[in-house]
Amino acid sequence: MRWDAGNVAFPPTTFQISNLNAGTGADNVIPGTLEAVFNFRFGSASTPQELRARLESVLRRHGLDYQIDWRQSGTPFLTADGPLRRAVCAVLLEQLGIKPELSTGGGTSDGRFIAPLGAEVVELGPLNASIHKVDEHIALDELERLAALFAAIAARLLANA
Repeated sequence: MRWDAGNVAFPPTTFQISNLNAGTGADNVIPGTLEAVFNFRFGSASTPQELRARLESVLRRHGLDYQIDWRQSGTPFLTADGPLRRAVCAVLLEQLGIKPELSTGGGTSDGRFIAPLGAEVVELGPLNASIHKVDEHIALDELERLAALFAAIAARLLANA
């Protein structure tokens, strides 16, 4: 099902089922209930209320008896140009020769809790092929490199304060 088309800042909304449980574990018993844990990964093209209404409409259309415990862990955000964003971009260009891509990709983060307070939010971290996997790990030299970048960004911000 297509929830929305996304927009210039965010990809289309996706519906993720993270856990599905039904029955007693026996293979000869018809389950009386099904429990699904899911989330929407959404940007600014849809509101939480619109997504809820569309999902509930689908469930009703199929005649399902359902109960949903809705919880929203955050809302999408965009950081406007400001001192932090400029400092990060300058340091990455100077130290790594990289012009950063300003993007909302990369998934969810704790930035969603900070942005509503009015602070600039820039997410910068190492590449990590094992992120959110059972064997999640990172090389120590990657962390050392990241710490040096953070120190250079802080120094630039303090010098311009």
